[in-house]
Amino acid sequence: MKKKIPVGILGATGMVGQQYVRLLAGHPWFEVSYVAASPSSAGKKYKDALKNGWFFPECMPESVANLTVCDVADVKRAAKECAFVFSAFEMPDKDAIRAAEESYAAAGMPVFSNASAHRHTEDVPMLIPEINAQHLDIIPAQQKSRGWKRGFIVVKPNCSLQSYIAPIHALLQAGYEVKRVIVTTMQAVSGAGYPGVPSWDMIDNMVPYIGGEEEKTQFEPYKIWGAIEGSVIVPKEDIAISATCTRVPISDGHTASVSFEFGDKPRRPRSGVGVPTGASGKPTVKEIIKVWRSFAGEPQKLGLPMAPQQAIHYREEANRPQPRKDRDADKGMAVVVGRLRECPVLDYRFVGLSHNTVRGAAGGGILNAELAMKKGYIG
Repeated sequence: MKKKIPVGILGATGMVGQQYVRLLAGHPWFEVSYVAASPSSAGKKYKDALKNGWFFPECMPESVANLTVCDVADVKRAAKECAFVFSAFEMPDKDAIRAAEESYAAAGMPVFSNASAHRHTEDVPMLIPEINAQHLDIIPAQQKSRGWKRGFIVVKPNCSLQSYIAPIHALLQAGYEVKRVIVTTMQAVSGAGYPGVPSWDMIDNMVPYIGGEEEKTQFEPYKIWGAIEGSVIVPKEDIAISATCTRVPISDGHTASVSFEFGDKPRRPRSGVGVPTGASGKPTVKEIIKVWRSFAGEPQKLGLPMAPQQAIHYREEANRPQPRKDRDADKGMAVVVGRLRECPVLDYRFVGLSHNTVRGAAGGGILNAELAMKKGYIG
């Protein structure tokens, strides 16, 4: 692009907000021109407003370090300085987050959110672009119902489900029916933000409960797999999902241990997905791996800058994936899968891994914005 689009980050001083700053440094389309946070940070230089310091080993981008942090409530100023915003709010008041995001959209700015406040809103698309890029088509209906001209809201799903939903979706896309999924997540401490989980809870320990995570992990795939009917997205709830979400002493990278069962329906013929057209019944291990390795969505077809070249990486080693070794695969945007084998209770089982603050947070938000721009929703 000859001229980069100026963008803003709401909640820019938090862990996810800083990840946005890091990932957008040198982005070919977007440039951070506006950072906002709570009133206590407003008026300070960005580099001076980080109460807990810069989280990453790379140096803070100089282009952002000296930006003045604005009050997140100053929507008028944001409208003058940026074309759209990434919402990285980290606070428990969902109503306040919802109101703030709507105020930005009403002012004509698209909002790409990491927050959960609008994930249940019927006309707000919750995107994993490789899976449900078509849900962007609801934006005109969303704008019409609220009287918004250029603004809209798009959200990304919870980080807990992203290490297993793409491998399951790839099989659905290949024409196989999946009937049941049982998943146990082992989630990194960075998923709780900073300072997050107390060290006394995590050292020499794991916590078998994360408030609200199991509900999100079980429900959100239904909306992602749903369909637009009129002016709402209707969830598709024909797969039974049972989730147990745990917190483990890992810095970054959410892992999921998954068992799943195919349905009894014959495979729907579909060419070009890496398995023999017309095959029926349950696929073999080799066929499943072939489906995963050939899986691609709109981000790969469009060559979006933040997209992984290969959406699903399969590792043959018996002891992979591992968070420390595999979370940064393909810019931290790929899902890394391994240990596919038969299950004595259901049909098959595997281990999946995704980077929770990249693919599951800021990187996923950037990819959503890239897709919306490529589809013409951002001027």
